[in-house]
Amino acid sequence: MGFFHGKTSKQTSRVKKLLKLALSRLTIAQRPRLARKSISRGDVSQLLALGHLHRALLRAEQVIEEDNMLQAFDIIELYCKQLIEHAAQLDRPQECSEDIREAVAGIMFAARWCSDLPELLLARTILEDKFGSDFAAIAKEGTGIVDPMLVWKLSGDKTNMELKKKATKEIAAENNILVDFFEL
Repeated sequence: MGFFHGKTSKQTSRVKKLLKLALSRLTIAQRPRLARKSISRGDVSQLLALGHLHRALLRAEQVIEEDNMLQAFDIIELYCKQLIEHAAQLDRPQECSEDIREAVAGIMFAARWCSDLPELLLARTILEDKFGSDFAAIAKEGTGIVDPMLVWKLSGDKTNMELKKKATKEIAAENNILVDFFEL
């Protein structure tokens, strides 16, 4: 139906352009996050060396947050590339492969969490128009077809004590610092 009206192919072209823009912005958005992660890791190391375990654990939250976002960016990058490469399938949403539907749902979900990538919000609007409001509602919630890893990386609990301990242990091991969590 939309194939003959031309409107859908214009929308597909627009989504493709937006995803290409998002890919270039992803590269830019990763730089400050990599820097913050590196600085935070250094802070944790220094705090551990000074014996400030509690403060090091608090700072480990920043390491976890930046690491999660960088990993989410990697997943989003894969989805963008996949949708750009298979954009023709977007003209026929009912016939899309499961991989394409997962990529679309992932982009729809990520748009809400990635203020660094405003193109995703615009792409989400067009994709919602193509795939329908029911599909979009499920995708925005992060349920159903959305990759659980992406959901967890973007919306997971960064204050989880076990995660903070694990990150702190890794940083301590890299810097040959002994950590005793029994003090807590």
